[in-house]
Amino acid sequence: MEDRKIDINSIIGFVLIFAILLFMLWQNQPTPEELEAQEKAKQEQIEAEKKAATDIKQDAFVNPVEETSGTIVSDSTQNVAIQNKFGAFAYSATLPSAKEGETHVETELLDLKFNNKGGFLKEVRLKQFVDYDSIPIYLVKDNNTAFNINFGTTDSRILNTRDLYFEPTVTKNGENTIVSMKLKVSPTKFLEYRYVLKPRDYMMDFSIQSQGLSNVINSSQEVNLDWKLTGHRHDKSISYENRYTRLTYQHDGGKIDKLSPAGDDEETEKDVTWLSFRQHFFSSILVADKSFKTAFLSTENLMEDEEIDTLFTKTFAAKIPLELNAGELNEGLSLFFGPTDQKVLKNYGKNLEDAIPLGWGIFGWINRYLFIPLFSFLSSFLPYGIAIIVMTVLIKFLMSFVQYKQFLSQAKLKILKPELDVIREKYKDNKMKAQQETMALQNKAGASPLSGCLPALIQLPVFYALFQFFPSAFDLRQKSFLWAEDLSSYDAIAELPFNIPFYGDHVSLFPILASIAIFFYMKMTTGQQAAMSQPTQEGMPDMQKMMKYMIYFSPIMMLFFFNNYASGLSLYYFISNVISIGIMIVIKNYILDEEKIHAQIQVSKAKPKKQNRFQQKMAEMMEQAEAQKQAQQKRKK
Repeated sequence: MEDRKIDINSIIGFVLIFAILLFMLWQNQPTPEELEAQEKAKQEQIEAEKKAATDIKQDAFVNPVEETSGTIVSDSTQNVAIQNKFGAFAYSATLPSAKEGETHVETELLDLKFNNKGGFLKEVRLKQFVDYDSIPIYLVKDNNTAFNINFGTTDSRILNTRDLYFEPTVTKNGENTIVSMKLKVSPTKFLEYRYVLKPRDYMMDFSIQSQGLSNVINSSQEVNLDWKLTGHRHDKSISYENRYTRLTYQHDGGKIDKLSPAGDDEETEKDVTWLSFRQHFFSSILVADKSFKTAFLSTENLMEDEEIDTLFTKTFAAKIPLELNAGELNEGLSLFFGPTDQKVLKNYGKNLEDAIPLGWGIFGWINRYLFIPLFSFLSSFLPYGIAIIVMTVLIKFLMSFVQYKQFLSQAKLKILKPELDVIREKYKDNKMKAQQETMALQNKAGASPLSGCLPALIQLPVFYALFQFFPSAFDLRQKSFLWAEDLSSYDAIAELPFNIPFYGDHVSLFPILASIAIFFYMKMTTGQQAAMSQPTQEGMPDMQKMMKYMIYFSPIMMLFFFNNYASGLSLYYFISNVISIGIMIVIKNYILDEEKIHAQIQVSKAKPKKQNRFQQKMAEMMEQAEAQKQAQQKRKK
């Protein structure tokens, strides 16, 4: 490797060159007169730029827009900057409306503010409603929504309407108010948001249309509509409200689907007719005249801890590709901002009322065609709490024949218990034979345990339907009864200085009353069933122990689960169980005659009883199992 040494001659050369450069700079420095002239020229340039910035709008009209290209011919520096940023839409930035401002319009039901920048709604207040704390209901406020159209231009720009200024105009057409927000390329070329507001309506016609932009919007790129909304808290219990805050939509010719209410979720759907950002009792809905071909929908849960996350529930988002027709936009839409009230939504058609969670299948059918009409009728002339009680009495009266069948089956099993005990004792070493003889006796007597289970199963659809009905009943919102200030929320009688997991920081009274009623009802029914039940296999908890646990577990579960639920629902369960206890006492003591039932059983036992297919199949299976068991025992011997 070559040994490198310091080259003294090179160092001397670099030093001489540096000295020569310094001498030349000193020799060519400007004189004081030249410095003064440069400073004066600089000041004149600054003044000229200030004047150009002040007069930019006047300059734009002095140098008019070229109709074919939509560009602004101006020599001002700021005008050039606007032109470079917005291209053809730079014209809109030169109009008097090109500033932060709003357009305020009111109807009998809505108080609306439209933002000049972006052209969409800045505030939506529902004039007839307040929240749990008497604060006006705002569905849109404090930048909780974003409505934007993203598109490409023929001069290779990507623009967003949220960044551009619209020119507002407000006109009257009879009783209707028309708000037009135009994003202009020239006086005759524009993109328009057109809102038609009706005086007594929560739904407004909304259209997105363009004129003369076929050579401005790039048709080879996607034009996307993005709409986001973050739900403000409106209910006393944010966790309860959040449970019923959900993105719902109709697609594929009438199918109703929902995103998850519990966590983050997203979905891409085809042929979407409408989408609803439901905030429990209030909704923001976008309806399409013709269905969107595709829509990407998402929801983000913002409420994880009720003690910390107290302002917002969820963020909804929809991204929808828009179609161009001959290079122009022409979308007919509608916007709904109002109560999630079945009566209100049903008036608009398109199944908007299906956004309300009334349950699927038979449960929704029971609510739509029985409970909703019945409650609407009763509440039209009765206070809401009394209407709930009367409806409960009517439902229990209609279901009383089911309870009668259930108690009759229990009475028959009670009468047969001595004979069943004899069979179990006789075949205590042969469980399969004991089961066969038990089934044969019950079949002859007409006292199958299934006949007692089926009536209970019949009541389940009614139970679940009501569980869906009360949290969705808008009519109960802020209606008081006794100590409950709001039947759609919990009825706190005491506030706790701490929070109990799964229970809350308050004590509700109706869930306590309902839990006590459930306890006594189960004590009277389940205790009797447990006494008549036979033990299961060794090593397994017998039915008596399981039922004993259920007597205590069910009321405790009711107490914890319903503490934050609608007090109207707890009121129903309290009254329902009290009536059930009363019906049971009347049936057992005044309707059912055990001597007559015993006589009927003896008559039934004397008659030849033909087994149905199910019973025959069960008997065959049990005989086969018994034969296999005996064969195994023989092989072991």
